[in-house]
Amino acid sequence: MHDKKQGLDKNDFWELIAQAKEKHGENKEAFAAWIEEELLARGPQAAQDFHDISHAYSDLAYKAGLWNAADILMEWCSDDGFIDFRYWLMAQGKEIYMAALTDPDSLAEVKPYGHCIFESLCYVGDAAYEKMTGKSAYDVQDAQWYIQLKADLRQEITYHAGIEKPREWNELEAHLPRLCAKYLPPEKRKELASNGTIWNYGSPGVKAMVQEAQKKEKGGEVR
Repeated sequence: MHDKKQGLDKNDFWELIAQAKEKHGENKEAFAAWIEEELLARGPQAAQDFHDISHAYSDLAYKAGLWNAADILMEWCSDDGFIDFRYWLMAQGKEIYMAALTDPDSLAEVKPYGHCIFESLCYVGDAAYEKMTGKSAYDVQDAQWYIQLKADLRQEITYHAGIEKPREWNELEAHLPRLCAKYLPPEKRKELASNGTIWNYGSPGVKAMVQEAQKKEKGGEVR
């Protein structure tokens, strides 16, 4: 058991997720409430750490290939929806989260409950921190430490070689065949493609994805 006065590290984070999943499964409301109670019992530093670690893992999962997997599971996924999707992915546990970044198509084996979104998990660390301190975890976050935290968490992640590249509906079968076979039959794919592009290419985040993919393509890393 973690000392209640101390903070959390990444192992503690995933252990909390695992326990919440074991206790509450697909009940997202109970899942988030249980984690908040645990953080309240452990103290402000634990709440701040949970907030920071969850946001770092969310940032690290901001990849076009994973977004395309969410597009299939949700029949298109908005910017805000992709934030909520990444927290839903975290709620499945470390093994599934890591596997999805190595191979987004592995999500074909994961039950897509709750519309594949988990918005409240995004705010649970901040909610607990504010209850204990009257301040927001967003406002007191140490920016320099957060950069180091992301670098540390990144070390355990093995990304799929083509995960940076945004792909359109007619390209998805070649790159996410199991997800397409299960959730996106050809007639549905054709219908969605007729509605236009998946991506908002004017978005700064999407522009950054495209640039990163182009950079890796030049280096021969993207397939």
